[in-house]
Amino acid sequence: MLNVLKEEAKYLLVEVNLTEANLSHAEQFKNELISLLNTKKRSIWLDMAKVTYVDSSFLGALVAALKHAMPMQCDVVLLSPQQDISDLLKLIRLDKVFKMYAGEQDAVQAIG
Repeated sequence: MLNVLKEEAKYLLVEVNLTEANLSHAEQFKNELISLLNTKKRSIWLDMAKVTYVDSSFLGALVAALKHAMPMQCDVVLLSPQQDISDLLKLIRLDKVFKMYAGEQDAVQAIG
């Protein structure tokens, strides 16, 4: 479900290999993300380009992973969200919680 595309000193670029991110995937997604945080001890930059749908349980898994990352001084960054997902995150104000960028290069320029 999560494919590590690139390991950098400050972050891991990870592809979310799902089109529908829903209840049936939420627990496994959360466990994989937390496992990456625990083993790599770096921020996770999630490439969401393939994801066309998210539900509340999957958003809850994202928030849980972010809460796990924060005491480790790591972050969960969302890259390349489709327009509908970006609009949803803005509507429910999760854009204030997660850093979101159009792609890896935009994130590198903004975060460093």
